[in-house]
Amino acid sequence: MLMKTLLSLTQSLARSSSRRATVAALLASALASSAALAQHSVARQWNDTMLNSIKKDVVRPPVQARNLFHVSAAMYDAWAAYDTTVQGYFFVEKHSAKNVEAARHESISYAAYRVMKHRFALSPNAVIINGYLNAQMTALGFSTEVTTTVGSSPAAIGNRIAALVIAQGFTDNSHEEVNHAKYANTYLDVNLPLVVGLPFNPGIVDVTRYQPLALTFFVDQGGNIIPGGFPPKLAPFWGFVTPFGLLPTDMDAARPGVYLGAAAPPVLNGVGDATWRADHEGVMALSATLTPDDGVMINISPNSMGNSTIGTNDGTGRALNPVTGKAYPSNIVKRGDWSRCLAEFWADGPNSTTPPGHWNELANVVSDQPSFERRMGGEGPILGELEWDVKVYVALNGALHDAAVTAWGIKGYYDTMRPIGAIRTLAQNGQCSDPKQPNYSANGLHLVPDICELITASTTAVGQRHEELSGYEGEIAVKSWPGSPLDPANQYSGVKWMLAGAWVPYQRPTFVTPPFAGYVSGHSTYSRTAAEMLTRLTGSAFFPGGVGEFVCTQNQMLVFEDGPSETFTFQWATYYDAADQSGFSRLTGGIHPAFDDFEGRILGEKVAQRAHARAMDLFEPLVIPCDADFDADGTVGASDLSMILASWGQSKSAYDLTGDGLINASDLSMLLANWGMCP
Repeated sequence: MLMKTLLSLTQSLARSSSRRATVAALLASALASSAALAQHSVARQWNDTMLNSIKKDVVRPPVQARNLFHVSAAMYDAWAAYDTTVQGYFFVEKHSAKNVEAARHESISYAAYRVMKHRFALSPNAVIINGYLNAQMTALGFSTEVTTTVGSSPAAIGNRIAALVIAQGFTDNSHEEVNHAKYANTYLDVNLPLVVGLPFNPGIVDVTRYQPLALTFFVDQGGNIIPGGFPPKLAPFWGFVTPFGLLPTDMDAARPGVYLGAAAPPVLNGVGDATWRADHEGVMALSATLTPDDGVMINISPNSMGNSTIGTNDGTGRALNPVTGKAYPSNIVKRGDWSRCLAEFWADGPNSTTPPGHWNELANVVSDQPSFERRMGGEGPILGELEWDVKVYVALNGALHDAAVTAWGIKGYYDTMRPIGAIRTLAQNGQCSDPKQPNYSANGLHLVPDICELITASTTAVGQRHEELSGYEGEIAVKSWPGSPLDPANQYSGVKWMLAGAWVPYQRPTFVTPPFAGYVSGHSTYSRTAAEMLTRLTGSAFFPGGVGEFVCTQNQMLVFEDGPSETFTFQWATYYDAADQSGFSRLTGGIHPAFDDFEGRILGEKVAQRAHARAMDLFEPLVIPCDADFDADGTVGASDLSMILASWGQSKSAYDLTGDGLINASDLSMLLANWGMCP
């Protein structure tokens, strides 16, 4: 019940002031009851504060993934500082305290507080976020006025950790020093903006390349109004940001910024032509399902959905819940309610923590389950809540940070089109099914009865299906969701026959589509990465109890329009199943074609494998290796330091203390932690 309540309340959004107030009150109540069930660790409290802050910031998934990772690393380092056997990530100093638990709480708090204060300083809602941060410090009994970085007090150690993390952030190629968005302005677009309010795409230059949108005004998915109508591409340079677990050898030498051997996207009239066409037309066809009125019912139970091979939707579910040993019951719902709610459940909508934050929320809900045991990898001793939290956060968010580096590196390199531009361009060209029929073009849309049809004089006659399209004879019509109704709080649009050249995705009219390239899907990459990491960290792919659930309440879930028409419950057996639906949601939402989704899933698994290996190395006890005594003089000292610095960035070196294949900060940290020692 707690899982349902927290997930439901943190993902839903009321569409009027009274509903927003109700949701806020219920969320506060749910969080209070959660605190009553378990005394959350100080790291969990700061993670919750971070997630609340993300909700108020500009929606920037890769930036927030980096923020989550760096805050997590700061908290982990503050915890590790008080144990001589524990490795740090950025910070390698070791300290003692009479009350280690109290010292850790204080150092973690100052480290997290200072990093977040810095990272959200330029947020449009910085005043609100600062209120969150200050309130959390006050609740924990710490003064925000203590700024010293000198000495060995817990506050000074926390502030020093934060200063180190902030300094590292200016050298990680994120271009934080000149503002991420401003640097993105240096990446010019091939295509002129698509005017969403007018049909077709007359200014298109290259239909395979990214195209910005021209809107009357643009409101990001967090509700922030962006000056100038539409923002620049988000983080097209992110493939060069310093990763957590990815290795330099993982980047393709011939494709700068592209990691892990990512496949090239299909291209119209090139390699993968059939896939490019079919997958964009598939998005258009899914738009015809966005109505509760077509009478189509589907089974969304784990006995019918899920268990797909990676990079496919071939799964047909599982008969038995492996935890209970019982059959999963069927869950029959309206297809149109499911497809609409799926699109909004995973979207970066208002009050959203973005995909990296979604998976932090989910990880927290999992660890809150009474039956859950905090054993790393499902084995070994039960860890204390604080140790579990700092380790899970640095591992999970290190992986999600690498997912952002991977996905946005590929986005920056290939710079591909979104479905709205592709579909409108194909529709503008005509139909490609029959050269004998009007408006034929080899680069047009395939005609499909009851989904994509040619508009003719007979179909626009009074009482006929295309009657409202009279005057467009010879053009292409699609059955699709036509956009938000005039009163989205109380009305829904259903689907209707409309001009294909005016097709829109299932999004708000002030947003329409994300301001960055499509391939690969960030949602898919993030979600598969997180699912793989949670599986590895918990030791099971299955949600506690064998099922994860989310209740979609009648006429309370949707934001773009009223709905769902009936209350129903999402269900997933495994983290993988939830991740796959996250990727698929971007198809029903009109944001990605399937080839964006599938490759993102495949890459996410690879990202998680690298990140998990890095995290497990980090969690290994710190040893005093005589290997660090490179000059064999009996102690680790200045000459050893000189040797490791001289080999910086090299691979397969004798000075690779961590065994990760590269001489880098982790090797330097290990050497410094053993300074003056060698048994």
